[in-house]
Amino acid sequence: MTDASSPASSPASSPVSPTSPALVSTQDRALPLLTVADLRACEAHAEATLPAHTLMARAGAAAAHWLREHAAHDGSVDAAHPVWLVAGPGNNGGDALVMATQLLRAGVAVEVCMPVDVKPEDARWALAEARAAGVPISVEPPASFENFGWLVDGMFGIGLGRPLDGVFAALAGRLGEHARAHGRVLALDVPSGLDSDTGNIVGGGVAVRATHTLTFIGAKPGLFMTAGRDCAGTVTVATIGVIGVIGVIGVDMQTPALLNTPALLNAPALFASHLPARGFATHKGTFGSLAVVGGDTGMCGAPVLAARAALYAGAGKVHVAFIGSGWPPYDAPHPELMLHAADDLPLDTMDALAVGCGMGGSDHARDVVTRALQTGVPAVLDADALNLLSRDEALASQLATRKAPASPCVLTPHPLEAARLLGTDARSVQHDRLAAARALASRFASVVVLKGSGTVIAAPDGRLAVNPTGNAGLATGGTGDVLGGIIGALLAQRLPAWEAALAGVYLHGLAAEHLTARGDGPAGLTAGELAPMVRALLNRLFYRDAP
Repeated sequence: MTDASSPASSPASSPVSPTSPALVSTQDRALPLLTVADLRACEAHAEATLPAHTLMARAGAAAAHWLREHAAHDGSVDAAHPVWLVAGPGNNGGDALVMATQLLRAGVAVEVCMPVDVKPEDARWALAEARAAGVPISVEPPASFENFGWLVDGMFGIGLGRPLDGVFAALAGRLGEHARAHGRVLALDVPSGLDSDTGNIVGGGVAVRATHTLTFIGAKPGLFMTAGRDCAGTVTVATIGVIGVIGVIGVDMQTPALLNTPALLNAPALFASHLPARGFATHKGTFGSLAVVGGDTGMCGAPVLAARAALYAGAGKVHVAFIGSGWPPYDAPHPELMLHAADDLPLDTMDALAVGCGMGGSDHARDVVTRALQTGVPAVLDADALNLLSRDEALASQLATRKAPASPCVLTPHPLEAARLLGTDARSVQHDRLAAARALASRFASVVVLKGSGTVIAAPDGRLAVNPTGNAGLATGGTGDVLGGIIGALLAQRLPAWEAALAGVYLHGLAAEHLTARGDGPAGLTAGELAPMVRALLNRLFYRDAP
């Protein structure tokens, strides 16, 4: 079979590079997440310095290379089971046409559906190349996809500004149904109908739900947030020569002046070096003391969940300080925990605090939050502590002006809590999660963990990250308390707030994924099951070679 990226596979007029395309997995990689504005700047720079049609030729060749590798592995494509591609009217359709041309020249059977003629100059060039190569092109989609090996979505890319409609909306639905029932649906660049900046479905319409996405130039934040994770499936980046990926962190930006500081995809490379060494001479004091503060009357379980998680996440000593009454004399499953009335525990002697789990909104709770902020001790604020902040301007001001610049607090709101803190609604927060997290971090001079599908971590200095781990197993009561306890334990172990938040969120989500992989989720996964898995992952990933 002729290599689709070799000179023999392309006409002399084609600008396709003779080298194999760079395909980069997003698994465990701290890749930059490029917005539409970033991508347009990269494209404009590249187009000014490269021959005509080069980017489209490279994108289509990379897609053909990707699909041939997968088809060779799964044996899904042959003469009786061709690749079916749908080409939209813009440049995404042009990418699909180049892909089809490259596949056909490599001996792979293809069929293209083009309901509407492509319009941009590059796409018209791709259409001419496809026709010259003999690619079969029809206007109507087939009645059934049953006899196709792979389906390829090339309808619309990052420039879509309106909901999918007509034949394209119908095809989006059919592609999603096929993906759920049979798999093997590839989206080019982004699943059609998905906003690549936010992960929302454009205009509240429909979007393709693919099993795989091959995205061009760089990863996009919307592929990892809100509806994006469900729509995109497994994401691979084809850099197409515009940005070269180096190692596991960051990129070699050929045009750095064109780009703002991008958000990063959260990965161990961003925080692993900050985890404490565990040598022979260490002791419980080495790994810090954490106080979990909360638990009004009738809500004692929440801080206990958080405290147990902190033990499993490696804190040296863990205290639980209860706001209300009725708490047990000790925690039977974990008698290592030290239980106190909140007013009896000197918070300023702790190495870190986790405040808010089951705390309630009483005056007493407010006073305890005030006292916690006055200590200057690194702190996680969650749940009811956040609700108190949203209702009390003086308390919010105390947080924003807290005299601990080297150790900002970590706030862990879900979208509704974030909306209360910003004085808006959850829909507005979800409309642009990156902007909402950035606004919260700036307003409260804190590291913010905006929870949800594609949890966003934001720092007061403008750094942003999107977390790729986690699943529906986390959609149950108490998992937020567990996350607060994990981050609190990492703060107690002297991780800076940014790295503690990154590590806590990553491990929390990864624990849910591993539990699901062994059959303990997503349905019925309980919050208490997460912490032992977090411990296993910490040791397996970061302390395998410890003495």
